[in-house]
Amino acid sequence: MSVTVYSTPTCPYCRAAKRYLAERNIPFTDVDVSRDYAAAMEMIRKSGQQGVPVLDINGEIIIGFDRPRIDAALAAGY
Repeated sequence: MSVTVYSTPTCPYCRAAKRYLAERNIPFTDVDVSRDYAAAMEMIRKSGQQGVPVLDINGEIIIGFDRPRIDAALAAGY
């Protein structure tokens, strides 16, 4: 299972998404797109969006803190 969260430090929905994953003991990579231009460009290429959070769960791109889609993607990955 590969989970990446593209986020910024000031985004409350980013913090909520990361907390949601942590509470479920889902390991993830947090990528701060405010500090990493290449990662920001990768996020935009994958999602077509400049807003955060963007989650990449095993290649499924989820825009925003969308719990039902996150849960479905996590269930499909296990």
